[in-house]
Amino acid sequence: MLVTMVNACLRDGHGGSPTAVLEETSLTEFERCQVTELMGTSHAVFVSADDEDLDRPLASLRFFTARGELPGCGHGTVAALAFLAENARHDPYHVTLQASERSFAGEATRASGHVRAAFDPGVVQLREASVDERAIVLDALGHHPDILVPEIYVASLGRPRLLVPLSTPTAVAGLQPDYDLLRDVCDRLGLLGCYVHSVPTSEGRLSARMFAPSIGVPEDIANANSTACLAARLMQRNMTRIDVDMGDSLGSPATITATAQQTRLGAQIRVGGAAKVIQTLRLERGELNRTT
Repeated sequence: MLVTMVNACLRDGHGGSPTAVLEETSLTEFERCQVTELMGTSHAVFVSADDEDLDRPLASLRFFTARGELPGCGHGTVAALAFLAENARHDPYHVTLQASERSFAGEATRASGHVRAAFDPGVVQLREASVDERAIVLDALGHHPDILVPEIYVASLGRPRLLVPLSTPTAVAGLQPDYDLLRDVCDRLGLLGCYVHSVPTSEGRLSARMFAPSIGVPEDIANANSTACLAARLMQRNMTRIDVDMGDSLGSPATITATAQQTRLGAQIRVGGAAKVIQTLRLERGELNRTT
């Protein structure tokens, strides 16, 4: 089978989150999880595309980490869109994506040496974190003095995660969570993880880090779905666009862009970034079976 390596959510053409993208194949769930370990990526995306309707092709996506299947993955969706666009006959490329029984719109445009992709992440549900949720998670994050405790929110795009604001990008960069405690806390509260972010500038620029040890990703290089959640939260303060820098602490700078606008049907969010196909490798099924 062929594995396409895509760096998703580049910053100025560099960095990004390495993601394994494969055409749908007859692997077991265990073998799909092994792909991430063998390829050295946090996530793998399996794509099944139907291009018969060239005006609006369909593509189904499944996302895996080393721990199991996820209902969604934002940077994995960006990687899949880049993979599909590279093989598409039309530019810009518009597609209806299906993942976890949800259909949503995606688009990608080829640029010089990369693809710019965006998609509709779905309806974001927001609520203030409870006192207990704040206290337990703050223990795991170290009670950092720059954490703006009253502003901690729970946001969900199918799975809830905490949005934890810090006053400055320097405070975000210096955070040193207790990963074992954070995993236990997130498991206990049913959380995907913690998205820690700085207060945005007036132009909507900020930095963020996503900690998700419960799904086998202690820290994510890029997390587009959580960025979409933050965009929905900041729209309540009339901020309609954010550019979020991530991955610096992991040596792979990434940037995710999200826009938000209020419609009569609710908040409409678009999230995405630039992505680049790096290489295509051949992976034999026997290699997966030998992985331990």
